[in-house]
Amino acid sequence: MQTHRPFPEDRFSTLRIGNARIRTTRSLPVVNPAFGTAFTSVPHAAPEHLEGAVAAAQDAFAQWRALPWAERQSRIEALADRMAQAREELAELMTLEQGKPRHSAAIGEVDYAVDWLRGIARQRLNAKVLEDKPHHHVEQSYVPLGVVGLIVPWNFPLCLAIWKLAPALITGNTVILKPSPYTPLTALRLAELAEDVLPPGVFTVLTGDDMLGQWMVDHPGIAKISFTGSSATGRKVMAGAAAHLKRVTLELGGNDPAIVLPDADLDACVPPLFWGAFGNSGQWCVGIKRLYVHDDIYPQLRDALIAYARSIPMGDGMDPANLLGPLQNARQYAKVLDLLDDCNRQGLRIAHGGAHPAPDRQGYFVPVTLVDNPPDDSRVVTEEAFGPILPILRYRDIDDVVRRANDTGYGLGASIWSRDTALAQTLADRLEAGTVWINEVYVHGVDFPFGGHKLSGLGLEHGAEGLAAYTNLKIRMTAR
Repeated sequence: MQTHRPFPEDRFSTLRIGNARIRTTRSLPVVNPAFGTAFTSVPHAAPEHLEGAVAAAQDAFAQWRALPWAERQSRIEALADRMAQAREELAELMTLEQGKPRHSAAIGEVDYAVDWLRGIARQRLNAKVLEDKPHHHVEQSYVPLGVVGLIVPWNFPLCLAIWKLAPALITGNTVILKPSPYTPLTALRLAELAEDVLPPGVFTVLTGDDMLGQWMVDHPGIAKISFTGSSATGRKVMAGAAAHLKRVTLELGGNDPAIVLPDADLDACVPPLFWGAFGNSGQWCVGIKRLYVHDDIYPQLRDALIAYARSIPMGDGMDPANLLGPLQNARQYAKVLDLLDDCNRQGLRIAHGGAHPAPDRQGYFVPVTLVDNPPDDSRVVTEEAFGPILPILRYRDIDDVVRRANDTGYGLGASIWSRDTALAQTLADRLEAGTVWINEVYVHGVDFPFGGHKLSGLGLEHGAEGLAAYTNLKIRMTAR
């Protein structure tokens, strides 16, 4: 039995493009993953809606870029205020469409996104004098690109939208945001909150399927695409953007290793290791995907993780007792179940979980599963599960574990756990990843650049580098 109140079928029935409210001839169902059933629908944008959105964004660009930085900052802070006021509604929408527990939606996404929006609003890209001589003056500045397209996935629909939206807006661009077709509601509500804060055309949300993303990539009127998603789709975005030499930022997949050294404080590291792997039911790019544990402490850490996992309830995110929710959609559910089946077909040892959900259970639930020291070439080690399945792998030699950790096409994040921070820092320098955490994981900040190596992406988000990614560098030279 569903625990939330009935949802109005026409709650999000129109798109706002410029000053107009537009109904589409097609719609997309929105499924509650805790039950596997649709509870509402949203507009399905067609090519003409994208054309209208691009035209509105181009019309708004001159006015928006001309505003003083402080005025854009004030508008963005006002949007953060609106989001904070709508906290409970945004959290409920997210739980209904994404599945994560309500407290995680409120604290882990809405509050986080509000704070992030305020943090970006305080940043600035300043002009710099490169030369100032009696006969010659050279100055460097940053100018906005124009219309920016943002393509956001379903695992963190609000946070990842704000990660892109905030720097795009503060640097003077206008924005078209495409949320995942699985999680469109929080983005549509965000657009409503922005209506009397941002001028028409500055920020448009278009909902649609994967073809809408392709149209955005192909559109000559969109100057940049910022995409978060799989490496396979990232390749397609990059290939499509080449036709117009469109700027791209690609934050893609990961197969992040965590290395636990024999001196690690097990009592302290078990909870962050568990949540680093299984938070959001394992559905995050920088989640721990491979856990390497030294032989000397392997049994103790494995058993401590099993005990901790047994204490974490999973179920409908609207029930406050549940700390983990379902996988977000049927496609991902099938992929994770296939990976689980492969573990069983290969005869791998399952230390915890591993059983298929009961046939009569509703929703896309997969139990937390720990795989006990599988071979390095097994699928559960080489593939990004993006679900609650974690291989725990033994090692003895430091050089060997560094080699194994780097033996992947991905390079998004990694973590090292040890009381010896000097040794951990030395090992961090040897790991092929954009971010390496020591005795923590999945920590981000508006001032800390974030990006991947190898197949995990192209370009950077956050920090001054993340702001600059939404601009063109301009050099002005003056002969005196």
